[in-house]
Amino acid sequence: MQVPQDGEDFAGQPWYHGPLSRQKAEALLQQDGDFLVRASKSRGGHPVISCRWRGSVLHFEVFRVALRPRPGRPTALFQLEDERFPSLPALVHSYVTGQRTLSQATGAVASRPVTRQGPIRRSFSEDTLPDGPAWTEPLRARKRSDSQPAGLEHMGQPTEDRPGSGASTMPESALPRTGSDSMLLKVPVPLGSIADSLRASDGQLHAKAPTKPPRTSLLMLPDASGRPPTYCELVPRVPRVQGTPAGHSCPEPEAPWWEAEEEEDRCFARPQAEVSFCPPDNPFCLLGSQNRPLETEVLHTLHGLFLEHHPGSTALHLLLVDCQATGLLGVTKAQRGAMGVASGLELLTLPHGHRLRLELLERLETLALAGALAVLGCAGPLEERAAALRGLVELALALRPGAAGDLPGLAAVMGALLMPQVSRLERTWRQLRRSHTEAALAFEQELKPLMRALDEGAGPCDPAEVALPYVAPAVRLLEGEELPGPLDESCERLLRILHRARLLARDAPRFREAAARRLRGFRPHPELREALTTGFLRRLLWGSRGAGAPWATRLEKFQRVLSVLSQHLEPDH
Repeated sequence: MQVPQDGEDFAGQPWYHGPLSRQKAEALLQQDGDFLVRASKSRGGHPVISCRWRGSVLHFEVFRVALRPRPGRPTALFQLEDERFPSLPALVHSYVTGQRTLSQATGAVASRPVTRQGPIRRSFSEDTLPDGPAWTEPLRARKRSDSQPAGLEHMGQPTEDRPGSGASTMPESALPRTGSDSMLLKVPVPLGSIADSLRASDGQLHAKAPTKPPRTSLLMLPDASGRPPTYCELVPRVPRVQGTPAGHSCPEPEAPWWEAEEEEDRCFARPQAEVSFCPPDNPFCLLGSQNRPLETEVLHTLHGLFLEHHPGSTALHLLLVDCQATGLLGVTKAQRGAMGVASGLELLTLPHGHRLRLELLERLETLALAGALAVLGCAGPLEERAAALRGLVELALALRPGAAGDLPGLAAVMGALLMPQVSRLERTWRQLRRSHTEAALAFEQELKPLMRALDEGAGPCDPAEVALPYVAPAVRLLEGEELPGPLDESCERLLRILHRARLLARDAPRFREAAARRLRGFRPHPELREALTTGFLRRLLWGSRGAGAPWATRLEKFQRVLSVLSQHLEPDH
């Protein structure tokens, strides 16, 4: 069997449907084992394998790694989990004819290709028009496969020309698709062991597919950690391409700031001023210069944005923003000189870390309020709210130690789930236990005990498991908050929290390495990253005018809003 070796030669395959929405793809997949390949809207046209398995439709992003042109070598590699292939047809052929699982976590097997009917649509905008014309360009001939895997042997073999075939191209800037649901998080899929079951998400696609692959590797992830590849990182381990072929001299792209090597200077310098790691409230892409609280259009855009990302992808975005807000990654030389230490984990234990401590407390509470709003804003059927709860539980599991390892983000999500306005929704929690039993058990048996340990100043803090440690207990203590409970217990807890804070400051370089290792090769979606910043959430929840009010006033006002929403959903009897 001859399989095309060109990394871009898959538009002629009958199982490739081009730009196709998730909803339409799911409608085409009727039986377990049915699959198709489509261009995902949220990652610039990257291919996604959609497969029905055990009654649910699962979506697996195929990672594409562009290589420098070199004689006798493919221009790109395609990868699902471990093995890399020189073309997408070769990948599909290997998984289908060998009956290999698309991911170890789900066990899904693609066995029957769903053949495309008609030419490939040119863009996603045509996919949304029920009777719109399909503008196409001539494409090389192809032979359709039948509904059995044996038909895949004809992949890439030309037959007589077929009129009306078209190549798939992406619009320059397709806006994120928004749904009509109220929930902000992903619809249910089999949960299992979340740390191992995170698969690649469709992400957010809005860039035009390049006419030729770039000459440098898009994903550069050295195998320095020695850890087996997992989808907790959502990045396959691809060896760095060494050297440049003769006749080609192109500069390497600059590494993102979270991958840049930071200068190590362990000498003490006299602090000059308090430092803030929260970026200024510059104009946001999703918000205008002036906005009202909880604008419906913005909430719908965020809804679509979160739906397009798997909880594991959202967890990495949150880890990136939290590391910047804490001063763990991206600290400039000027900031280090001003604060006298090299990391925010050290600064928050010092007297002149007052501003940073207040910012971290505000961020924790603001994220928790936004998470609670994701549940309480679901005014539709009861199942929607239960699915939103499940989405938050999945996100918490993706943030836990051993996965993304973002403990402040985990604490914020748990704060939303444990907020009185959310925890009082008895019917919603009962529906969660009935419809999503595994998520409910994970919340009760794993997440809640973990959160209690973290609040007590215990819990995991090893950089091997944790990228960003939980600092809220120490921050509250240093800001003068009294510890609850009997005197002897509070004194023991006080000593434990202070000892933990000293360890965190001492191990700041190790945490920085752990966070950079998890984020190496990760390319965030700009709008999702923006949506998780403190400044954006402040503007979203309180509007451009209310965002400048004192924090205590804003908190009290929004707590009342959440209480009204909670009572509206499930009134007291």
